[in-house]
Amino acid sequence: MSKLVQASVAELKQAVEQAMQAAIAAGDLPEAPLPAFSIETPADTSHGDFATNAAMAGAKAFHMAPRAIAQVIVNHLNLEGTYFERTEIAGPGFINFFLCRKFFGDILKDVYALGNQYGRSNYGNKEKIMVEFVSANPTGPMHMGNARGGALGDCLASVLDAAGYDVWREFYVNDAGNQIEKFGLSLSIRYQQLFSETPPELPEDSYHGEDIQELAKAYADEHGDALMHESEEARRDALVQFALPRNIARMKADMKKYGIEYDQWFLESTLHKSGAVQAVVDELTARGLTYQQDGAIWYKGAAFTAKYAKVKTKDGEPEKDEVLVRQNGHPTYLAADIAYHRNKFLRGFSRCIDIWGADHHGHVARMKGAMDAVGLDGSRLDIVLIQLVRLMRDGQVVRMSKRTGKAIQLADLLDEVPIDAARFLFNMREASSQMDFDLDLAVQQDAQNPVYYVQYAYARICSLFRKMEEAGVTLRECSDEELALLTAPEEIQLIRHIAAYTDEIIAAAKDYDPARITRYVITLANLFHRFYNACRISGEEASLASARLMLCHAVSTVIYNVLRMFNISTPETM
Repeated sequence: MSKLVQASVAELKQAVEQAMQAAIAAGDLPEAPLPAFSIETPADTSHGDFATNAAMAGAKAFHMAPRAIAQVIVNHLNLEGTYFERTEIAGPGFINFFLCRKFFGDILKDVYALGNQYGRSNYGNKEKIMVEFVSANPTGPMHMGNARGGALGDCLASVLDAAGYDVWREFYVNDAGNQIEKFGLSLSIRYQQLFSETPPELPEDSYHGEDIQELAKAYADEHGDALMHESEEARRDALVQFALPRNIARMKADMKKYGIEYDQWFLESTLHKSGAVQAVVDELTARGLTYQQDGAIWYKGAAFTAKYAKVKTKDGEPEKDEVLVRQNGHPTYLAADIAYHRNKFLRGFSRCIDIWGADHHGHVARMKGAMDAVGLDGSRLDIVLIQLVRLMRDGQVVRMSKRTGKAIQLADLLDEVPIDAARFLFNMREASSQMDFDLDLAVQQDAQNPVYYVQYAYARICSLFRKMEEAGVTLRECSDEELALLTAPEEIQLIRHIAAYTDEIIAAAKDYDPARITRYVITLANLFHRFYNACRISGEEASLASARLMLCHAVSTVIYNVLRMFNISTPETM
């Protein structure tokens, strides 16, 4: 929470504790240890700005009815020197507290003083956290799931940073293993089909996308039929070495266009070259967790997986042991994945967050258990699963690009809709819920488009500042007496919402739910428009006009901080 709100809660908690101690000393409450109680914000602020359950929490210790305890606490409560002006008892014994006008003025002063730093906190205490997201297969173009995963992962990293964590963004490139072998085979066959009269057919389980044909042709355009005279192994290797860097470069370009910059693109191949994959096999073997069967090395991970598994496998049986190294001596994807996650923790990250598609749900318990198996702590690996996205146009599901006539890829989407809209709309709902992405809405330039609605609120304030300056009124820090003039319900509701911003960031960081901040800023824009329509600035008495201008500045500061945190533009005119 903001320092001001934090201080208010702390002083309120102290006042309640002192009231109970005074009541005990006066004999109005029996001698007993003070109960643990909470200070919370009511859902309906007409019932108070804060509330405590101290009376209910003390019922057992004091052997009294909660409402009677509440009355005793209120009788001994001293709020002098605090931000609170009155209390009331509600329901079974809740004590509600109402803030004085000075608090609301001091919130605006806080925003004015902190500016672009308002909302940031040291809650995370610089804990080192890695957020690994998108990590799309480099054998083909990125898809809609990557669009949602990119927005959510990047915005989550930004929220964690604002909450005081030391955040690292990483993209894991699967440039080794079965998918690369399949990639090489597919490229080789498409290449041979360019030159051979009797070329081999592409197997059903190969990559059939047009991008494979385009890559094979690009190689042929540069090198001709030279690979037709090489062995199959050499041909595949040459084509992979040619095509893979191009695919990765395209992925980097797409991510950059999407407004995402990673601290590192980590190549799976480095794990194999460095011996890290073999080291995992050796570590598990040394711990007695492997055995050989049918020429393969198996991992005895069932018990470790079961610790984190919430559901059983499809056949209703618990997880079974799995292969780490195949009969041909090649490590499985599981072995490389364990090595990668082990590498993350060995790099000093105390917590690692993976953003995965929902189809990977069965791998969650397996990987967390594997961290325990190699001597780490699987509870420090958190997985956020993203549900599917449906693209909609005119109320109908869209599967093909208007521009290309092919299945829509991330690059197609970014060509069709504004980047701001894509990042904002994909971050409108929590990861665990399926979502529809409305292509028509994303390009609308009106209040129906949420990102436009928020940006318009910011631009409207910028326009107001310009007009007021032309009239000779400039933004300045107001006095307590001037800020006390802000008494309209629309003004108080707006300031309350601004005061909650730091808490919202911390809650979003705790829940791994950056969509919470998107919803927050939409509400802020809505409250501002409501205030703007109800409360005049131009033509008002000078002190009130200045106070309202300072309130507008606080709104624009918070909107700016949210949008820039999410790498969304803040146009000053619209």
